Amino acid sequence: MEPRPLHFAATEHSGPVSALLTRPADAHCLLLLAHGAGAGMDHPFMESTASTLASRGVASLRYNFPFMEGGRGGPNPAPVLVETVRSAVVAATEAAPDLPLFAGGKSLGGRMTSTAAAAEPLPGVRGLVFLGFPLHAPGKPSRGRGDHLEETVLPLLFLQGTRDRLADLGLLEPLCGALGARATLHIVEGGDHSFAVLKRSGRHPDEVHAEIADAIAAWTRALV
Repeated sequence: MEPRPLHFAATEHSGPVSALLTRPADAHCLLLLAHGAGAGMDHPFMESTASTLASRGVASLRYNFPFMEGGRGGPNPAPVLVETVRSAVVAATEAAPDLPLFAGGKSLGGRMTSTAAAAEPLPGVRGLVFLGFPLHAPGKPSRGRGDHLEETVLPLLFLQGTRDRLADLGLLEPLCGALGARATLHIVEGGDHSFAVLKRSGRHPDEVHAEIADAIAAWTRALV
């Protein structure tokens, strides 16, 4: 399935950023997907996620943050990223007004989406999806980056690998517990921050991507 290219203005002071809409005929919802700090919407993981989700009836809108669109070295300041998330929500609503909307993303993209939702509701968004929530820096366990999640009011789905060095499960599990019934934690056995698994696990990457897509599709269907 060929994605449809789109563009939208990220912020009041920046130029347009690129987006890709992948919509299967049987879509039951649309998931807004932001990329991580190190790779844009065209990264193989993002492409595979969009394709696998489409086969489960989940449409997706991937988009770039301004720093990735412009080829700059590091992420924009948080306010720029948050404003881009809000602009992406508007773009997603315009692209598929008939589909229930969910939002989230990979690592930084997911965290900036929840940061935006904690500050002010995201219009029309029914829940947030985190593909590897970056709870802390590698080797520096802390819950600080997750404090804002208490300010969100939406259902939350965390997909997290057991080898993720940016999210100690000993910290993430209690955090999800404190968030109550609206937080769902799906653990991907053997996955690292990018959900890569060791060869000795015997699992093919396609199996891992299928597991992730199945979890997202089931969660969104239950909420729709």
